[in-house]
Amino acid sequence: MKDYKLYKCQICGDPYLGDHPPVNCPYCGAKQHYFIDGRDYVSPFTQEHNFTAAEQDNFRAALDIEIGNASFYKAASAAATNDFYKSLFKALMKVESEHASIFAKHLKVTKPELHDVEASADGEVNIQESHRREEIAIGSYSKFAEAATTPRAKQVFSALVEIEEDHLSLED
Repeated sequence: MKDYKLYKCQICGDPYLGDHPPVNCPYCGAKQHYFIDGRDYVSPFTQEHNFTAAEQDNFRAALDIEIGNASFYKAASAAATNDFYKSLFKALMKVESEHASIFAKHLKVTKPELHDVEASADGEVNIQESHRREEIAIGSYSKFAEAATTPRAKQVFSALVEIEEDHLSLED
């Protein structure tokens, strides 16, 4: 029997079993360097971080961005006329929804439900809208990371910039 280790993602907290950490978190998309041995993991969601008022405002703004993007990807997946776009947008919806969970946990609020939005039946049109949305997220999270003064806020926003940049290349 192969020995597997438990790894935990420092961004979303989800576990991963394997002989090495994944290249990207299968839940939130964080890069491999955010994984640690599960025995060394301390949940960032139960620690007191003393986020500043500005960081909390930025978490709320990010929560809105992620709920909006997850809602769009849900609609784009439902409207897709082929399996590639249906699967792509469904995967992106799950990752963006996980991002929303991260922000909701730090704000100690219930994650808002996804809302109904319009999406095209044309996958390429939805790709263009996706790029626009991801670029807004990248720009916002870059500013939020730069302004962050607590290590956790800086870590989360920096990780999300990397993840959202990966989304742009996934869609090409």
